[in-house]
Amino acid sequence: MIEVARLADVGTMTVSRVLNSSVHVSAETARRVHEAIERLGYRPNEMARGLRGAKSKSIGLIVPSLTDPFFAICAHNVNAVAQSKGYSTIITTSNENPDTEFSEAEWMLQKHVEGLVLCPSVGRNSRFSDKIFQRIPIISFDRPLQGSRFSSVVVDNHVGAKLGTQHLIEHGHKRILFLGDRPDLFTIRTRHQGYRRALLDAGLKTGECLDCDSEDLVFKYVKTALAGKNPPTAFFSGNNRISRYLFRALRNLGVRVPTDIATVGFDDFDMADMMQPPLTVIRQPVEALGKTAAEALFNQFKAKAEDWPAKGSRITLKVELVLRSSCGCTQDAPKVIKP
Repeated sequence: MIEVARLADVGTMTVSRVLNSSVHVSAETARRVHEAIERLGYRPNEMARGLRGAKSKSIGLIVPSLTDPFFAICAHNVNAVAQSKGYSTIITTSNENPDTEFSEAEWMLQKHVEGLVLCPSVGRNSRFSDKIFQRIPIISFDRPLQGSRFSSVVVDNHVGAKLGTQHLIEHGHKRILFLGDRPDLFTIRTRHQGYRRALLDAGLKTGECLDCDSEDLVFKYVKTALAGKNPPTAFFSGNNRISRYLFRALRNLGVRVPTDIATVGFDDFDMADMMQPPLTVIRQPVEALGKTAAEALFNQFKAKAEDWPAKGSRITLKVELVLRSSCGCTQDAPKVIKP
């Protein structure tokens, strides 16, 4: 700033006023300052500005993994909203470890992020109740964050799973099994509840495996279930990872879909429509999930910490049933059903 002021023949305070538009400066003076800035290649030191004004123009984003396309898409959309508002995003992963999540969030605070967006790791006790997080806006997505003050953005998992299961029932299936990877996950738990509700309302029995956490476990469970006395005629998979594992297991076992076994999966993914047969899914608005969470965070920036509500809100986004062929439907083009 001293060099700019010297070249423009003004004081350093005038340079500051031109940059911050805090006080009116004559057009001629502003022109000389901007010309000097361009000639010298001057750029503001955003870190120093952040330390002075406690504004870093950055937010933190923590997701369980970036190898999962679902979280990668969410992260992309959170960052897109941040960029549109002139903010940068520091992105990291928790690997579903609450201790890692806490240490990464703590590190982000040291970097002076102005807020956090995260998909919470699985754990009984949230460490975000710690005092160091009391004066920073935090929004969770996909899963609620423990603690009444935190707002969250989720999808209607219960309605979606119920809708998909009801569709299989309409195809005449009476023995439908649910596959999930972790019973302590909010998404799997609520989807399982929707599945159970549909079957119980129809007077049918439920059957599930909520610990199919790997491709090998899915294969073993499916093989055992199909070899039982009362084998299933349909499967409902709790997320896109389980859907892929299920398809491979059925193919390796020589089971024809949907002739021998019908399937519906929760969550659409790339190539789901290219599988043989194309997979019928409950599609959730992944892009909107990330965007809505980011928008909620920036809306919270508008209020002071002492004005934040004692109880956070929950935004629930709608899902839709995309009918393809794996359920037994025979239409040429996918059909979308909104609940």
